[in-house]
This record gives sequence, structure tokens and C-alpha cells, in this order.
Amino acid sequence: MKLKRIFAAVTAFALCASLAGCGASASVSESAAETTVEATPAVTEAPDAPATEETADASEAALRIAGLKGPTTMGLVNLMSDEVASNYDFTMYGAADEIVPLLVKGDLDAAAVPANLAATLYNKTNGAVEVACINTLGVLYIVENGETVNSVGDLKGQTIVTTGKGATPEYVLRYVLTENGVDPDNDVTIEYCSEATEALSKVQAGEATIAMLPQPFVTSAMSQVEGLRVALDMNEEWQKVAGSKLVTGVLVVRKDAVENDPEAFAAFMDGYAASVEAANADLEGTAALCEQYGVVAKAALAQKALPQCNIVFETGDEMKTDLETYFNVLYAADPASVGGTLPADDFYYAG
Repeated sequence: MKLKRIFAAVTAFALCASLAGCGASASVSESAAETTVEATPAVTEAPDAPATEETADASEAALRIAGLKGPTTMGLVNLMSDEVASNYDFTMYGAADEIVPLLVKGDLDAAAVPANLAATLYNKTNGAVEVACINTLGVLYIVENGETVNSVGDLKGQTIVTTGKGATPEYVLRYVLTENGVDPDNDVTIEYCSEATEALSKVQAGEATIAMLPQPFVTSAMSQVEGLRVALDMNEEWQKVAGSKLVTGVLVVRKDAVENDPEAFAAFMDGYAASVEAANADLEGTAALCEQYGVVAKAALAQKALPQCNIVFETGDEMKTDLETYFNVLYAADPASVGGTLPADDFYYAG
């Protein structure tokens, strides 16, 4: 109901960007639809009220949390609108590389980010951050304008247009293909585009019939291309060959923020869990909040996409198992994708 400040990013955003600055590089894994989000004015509790010692103290004590446009923040919006939101300082950003320096310097306490970025931050900060929960599972789908693809094996001999070369989408696609006996270098042709809109335009023009796209872009694309259908859910295909769930997004938190007030952070986690539950139960209400806070451009798109965005609240051993499997695959493909080394056990928040 009240927020200290929520800023909506104006520029379109694809989370297959590279992590830049601070002397390290890593690929960012979340892929969101490249749609323009209308600017939303900052929301404050009392815009005209002078700062007092009490309000200043409350602001300083508030947990500072960052979100990104797209699926990783969808599960947070019900908490952002809750009456306890005054305990938190939520800020929306348009790209992950805006969040990185703030989290490293301690200007943010927590952030909903792509999973492999969390591993990179752990390495970059010498273990000063930990992952608190998985908030989003796989959001990648193989779509086809046709009826030829019903299994991964059916991709042999086909051309696939996608985004994310040298980033998580490429690693996921190559791993799933390889584990199904399809050589990604010789059995298929993979054409990489700079963004999902470019990949979709090739399908619209008839230059390609098969693409790998993320949600919520898939939902938008299916309304634009007659006959386009979801042929394969990459989350399901990953689970078949990896034995664990494909991960997209997580909540990462600075350890000092948790240690400063463990009870307050535990209360936040309880609220987050309830917010995710509401996101999956109340699609219409959650979709409206996604538009309100600039997470997705339009509520109608968010409502259609939410069931396929795999919003979860996964913690503990289950979280660790899924992330370790995911990181191992990425590390084998390119160690830089997880920051150079695999995170140690202290990366995983135990509660």
C-alpha cells in the first residue's frame, strides 16, 4: 500500500546482457521480453513532509531491495504492495549492471537477479553475498511455426534462431541438445540474434520457423504470429537430462545485512514466500501490480505469461541441489559464466 520509493525503468531490457565493470565479466542469464515500460513516477510515503529523525532512522533501517524487469521480480510485487512494504526500500532497475556496483559497495542489501550473476557476485565480493532463495525456474521455450518438432531429437537438421550467444541461453540449449544425442555444432544450425525481437522478426518474415525465446516474450510472440506454438518447454527438457530444475532467477543478499538483523530478514523471507504464493494464486491482481511497478509493460501480457514464468520460492537443500547442478553445467561450458569458480557452501543461505 505504501512504498518508500519505486522507480520504473523506461528502456527496454534483455537480460542476456554481459556484466560490465568492476574488473570482471559474466553473462547474465534472465531473458525478459524486450517491451517498452512506461515511466512510473516515484512513489513516496509523504512527498511533501520534511525529514525527521524518526523517518530518517526508519529509512536507514529499511532493507534495501532491488528488482529487475521481467520474471525474477514478478514474485515480489504482492509484497511491494503490502502494508508491511514500509519496512523495505524497493527500487526497480532496467539492467543488471546497474545493480552490481550498488550491491558490491553495500548501497543495496538484496536483489532479485539472474542466478549465475549471484554466483559471480559471490566471487567478486569474496563471499560477502549469499543466495537466499530461487525465485524463478526456467523461462525458455522452443516455439515453432509448424508441427515438425515434438521432441529434442526432432531439432536435428533444423535451424534455430535465438538470443544469448556466450550466455546462459546458449549453454542451456547446447547442453540439452548434447544430452539428447544432437550435436549442436553439426546436427543443427543455431543463429544468434542480438535480441528476441530480431529472432521473432525472422519467424514473422518466414526466414525461420523455429526459435528459442523467453517468457513473457513467448506469450507476446504467439499473439503476433499466426500458427506459432510452444513445441518444447526447456525447463522440462533440462529436468529430464540434468535430474534437477532449470533455474533462471534468485534473490541474493549481502551477509552483513542478514547478520545485522536476522529476525527482520527472516520476516522478509516469510513475506516473500506469501507474495510468491499470491502471485501464483491471483493472476489478475498480480498482473495489475506487475504493470503498476513496471515489471511488465501491460497487465494483460503479464496475466497470460505468469503461469509459464515458473515463479517459485525455493530454499534450503532443494535450492542448493538445483543451483549446484545448474552452476556445474555453466562452469563446464565457460567458468566465467559463474565468476571463475563454483560457489562454496557458505553461498547458500541456511536461514
